[in-house]
Amino acid sequence: MRRLMILAGAFWLASSVTAGAASDADKRAVLETYADIAAAGYADSLASARTLDAAIDALIAAPSESTLIAARAAWLAAREPYQQTEVYRFGNAIVDDWEGKVNAWPLDEGLIDYVDAGFYGEESDENLLYTANVIANQSIKLGGRTIDVSAITPALLEETLHEADEIEANVATGYHAIEFLLWGQDLNGTGPGAGSRPHTDFDTDNCTGGNCERRAAYLEAASDLLLSDLSWIAEQWAPGGGARQGLLEGDPDAGLAAILTGMGSLSYGELAGERMKLGLLLHSPEEEHDCFSDNTHNSHYYNALGIKNVYSGRYRRIDGGIVEGASLADLVAKASAADDKLLRQRLDETLAAMQDLVASAEQGTAYDQMIGEGNEAGNATVQAAIDALTAQTKAIESAVAALKLSPIAFEGSDSLDNPSAVFQ
Repeated sequence: MRRLMILAGAFWLASSVTAGAASDADKRAVLETYADIAAAGYADSLASARTLDAAIDALIAAPSESTLIAARAAWLAAREPYQQTEVYRFGNAIVDDWEGKVNAWPLDEGLIDYVDAGFYGEESDENLLYTANVIANQSIKLGGRTIDVSAITPALLEETLHEADEIEANVATGYHAIEFLLWGQDLNGTGPGAGSRPHTDFDTDNCTGGNCERRAAYLEAASDLLLSDLSWIAEQWAPGGGARQGLLEGDPDAGLAAILTGMGSLSYGELAGERMKLGLLLHSPEEEHDCFSDNTHNSHYYNALGIKNVYSGRYRRIDGGIVEGASLADLVAKASAADDKLLRQRLDETLAAMQDLVASAEQGTAYDQMIGEGNEAGNATVQAAIDALTAQTKAIESAVAALKLSPIAFEGSDSLDNPSAVFQ
């Protein structure tokens, strides 16, 4: 995995290896829809990233409160289509191998820019770049070497800094690096408020935070690299692309297994476990996904919606257009109407629980406050969403059995399977 996945276990499914009742033609029609939704989702992610890039260019050209607010709004909008694509990670190696370039988290933000030591800490024996502050320095030390970082370019971020020293917390690229640069640290702990970086951090004439020109250069390089990375993955799912062809030309049962692996792994180990239960157990905002912007409620909601998209074979594009076709739900319903009904119900229950997170945030209690120690109501709201995801995963397990596929291993998490290990 390309993000910090601590304490991961495994959630195993068991089912028959007998071929299902659906024909190969039926199965391939489902895979076509799945690929079409991926193509549309990544194309929408790229389009919204282009809008974000333009907003970043405007911020850099004329730093002001309004251009900073516009850039932040564009970042938030860009998250909506991208988060719906994360269900493609698990089961599709081409996506999982790539994903860490654009959505890795948590990150040691001291690698990139200044931080408040009172909310961050000092040196780290495990990560020598914990407080490297590339923006403030022309060179940094790593493994006894002096690395020239005088020119901040996409190549520097991607080839030298990202996951430097093979440490996953050295996140130098992607959505969360951009998020940090637009919002800055969230210094509020589990209290109200997100990051509050001033626009003058990018204003070379009235510079706050120091190194405003280099900070703008880093933001621009990260945005350029995000566009490049999203362009590449969009091409993989477009007609003739490697991901699409590999899926459609392979064993159709393996393709169905890829869909179900993505659904189950994102539901259970990744979302219910690493992104939600771990932070709730620790009551730690450091485990919050969109931690600088306080956008985690939306991030989780759109992850859940992405799971429903691939099961139902239907995706609403950012322009309102609908991509739909033969679905996994069709196959499951043909094999077992009861299992299809159950899974549809569980998917809707999960979305309702995620909507409760959204409603809480919109009413003034953000996700990092919800997981705070002593916030019984907030903790209960988060736990309800975790419980819904767990129940949803069991329904996905039943769908696998109904389709009579080979056994599938979902991603797991000790925060769900062995909570005591979290505190060891």
